[in-house]
Amino acid sequence: MPALIEDYALLGNCRTAALVDKSGSLDWLCFPRFDAGACFAALLGDEENGRWRIGPADEVLEVTRQYRDGTLILETRFRTARGEALLIDCMPLAEHSSVLRIVVGLKGQVDFEMDLTMRFDYGSSVPWVVKAEPLTLTAVAGPEMLVLRSATALQPRDYHTASQFSVGAGERRVFTLSWQNSTCPLEAGFDAEAALLETERQWRAFSDRCPSVGEWTGQVKRSLITLKALTYAPTGGIVAAVTTSLPEHLGGERNWDYRYCWLRDATMTLLAFMNLGFFDEACAWREWLLRSVAGNPEQMQIMYGLGGERRLPEYSLPWLAGYEGSRPVRIGNAASLQQQLDIYGEVADALSLAIKGGLPRHPRSTSIARLILPYLEKIWQRTDAGLWEVRGEPQHFVHSKVMAWVAFDRAAGLSDTTEQGREQARHYREVADLIHAQVCAKGVDAKLGCFVQAYGSRQMDASLLQIALTGFLPANDPRVVATVAQIEKRLMQDGLVLRYDTASGCDGLAPGEGSFLVCSFWLADVYVLMGRRDDAQALYKRLSGLCNDVGLLAEQYDPASQRMLGNFPQAFSHIGIINTALNLHRAQCPATDRAHCSA
Repeated sequence: MPALIEDYALLGNCRTAALVDKSGSLDWLCFPRFDAGACFAALLGDEENGRWRIGPADEVLEVTRQYRDGTLILETRFRTARGEALLIDCMPLAEHSSVLRIVVGLKGQVDFEMDLTMRFDYGSSVPWVVKAEPLTLTAVAGPEMLVLRSATALQPRDYHTASQFSVGAGERRVFTLSWQNSTCPLEAGFDAEAALLETERQWRAFSDRCPSVGEWTGQVKRSLITLKALTYAPTGGIVAAVTTSLPEHLGGERNWDYRYCWLRDATMTLLAFMNLGFFDEACAWREWLLRSVAGNPEQMQIMYGLGGERRLPEYSLPWLAGYEGSRPVRIGNAASLQQQLDIYGEVADALSLAIKGGLPRHPRSTSIARLILPYLEKIWQRTDAGLWEVRGEPQHFVHSKVMAWVAFDRAAGLSDTTEQGREQARHYREVADLIHAQVCAKGVDAKLGCFVQAYGSRQMDASLLQIALTGFLPANDPRVVATVAQIEKRLMQDGLVLRYDTASGCDGLAPGEGSFLVCSFWLADVYVLMGRRDDAQALYKRLSGLCNDVGLLAEQYDPASQRMLGNFPQAFSHIGIINTALNLHRAQCPATDRAHCSA
């Protein structure tokens, strides 16, 4: 049985990632990319679907863990009745795709056992395992090969590979697992100790550039490292999470594949990177964005693959039982085919923020805008699936209309000063005003005086907080104040914000999910704009207190069971950690900047 979601820690090399729990069991790993078929899939099944555990053979009296400061190198300390030992885990930042695990004796003597269960294609394929050398195994299934290099003797056991060993004070046992193409000759091993030092150097060179954010600096730095780890270095794309099908409701069907790149993440990701001074990462993300959306605007998708791939067909894996019985286990994401009108505003806002943040104008961005805006002008009055990718009937979602306004508002502010540019700006402003007037006329509940989820609806939606955050209306507008009050009244659960009322049936799925964490960060940001600093600070403290022992957050949190839910770690949640801390820390905060970036 897999561990609690919050009991996992992240390893990564900016190409793929692994999750390891407090017992030393590595239960999730996709080689060589985030979206490849997992070779360890126990997270969504059991140990027979693949895992790699290195842990004490005797009862563990105490286990503590932490990342080395400023790095993604995990250190797990085990205490038994006979001694103490340290397990060091990392994925080297190198050209090869590998996991490095080192057991270090600290006190007395600790007996360890290793259990390696290699399964390709999400736990379905048992590989052909061969002992290439006394302490080296190769495992092959089709085009893929894993190579284990061990510090200790290995024994086969029921399609597993086992080892037992002991460490005394000062002793080190080194294990490496590398991926390569099975059609190529066996690649040489690497110097594990040198790789560990170099990986530590690289992570610290990156994270040491993080500026002070007062009392929140430690958490902001950890979230920055996490966002970097979610980056696919060859292209600059950032995955929403490293997992698929971790449930939003235990035992339910709300299980999605998040190992792809969403356009709407662009705005907040750029904001986080730029406001921390990481312009190289912001540039790489913008390059990915502009490559991915290039072409016919009618074909623009809400999400793409790591390299900008468009086809992300969704299917399920019947042989996996799902995390705590939550099925189906999905691969791919059918939401990539949905029409979501907000993405055009997200792209425009991202490009506007990039220029405002000091990045040079990109020649392709002007060309893309000239294609996107005329198309959006034709379709903005259509219904769509909305921000939350509902699988029920399309609606006139207020957030989608607001983001259509953002597209024309930002374009008007970015037009050049030529006569043609001024004429374009006037036209864009006219369209923006038309959208603004319609939203204010049709998106407000006349009785309550607040905005609602969709035209004609009485439901509330946390995405309505973007009305203030985008500058559609000022935070002190009576309709915004009333909207915040209704969100507090109807969507807050134990001090955290739900996305919307899933019992309303608007999303076409069975009701029930946890609090979507980024929505609570949005509320804290709006509190800042409203001058409710104490409320913002209290909510941020509540949210940051939900991070696990190594500073990671999932997509959602269930206050009733006090457990994390959803895919993990979630980029949106860590963007919230960064941006809300900046909003609280700086006199001229990013939320204010974004809300007035067209001024």
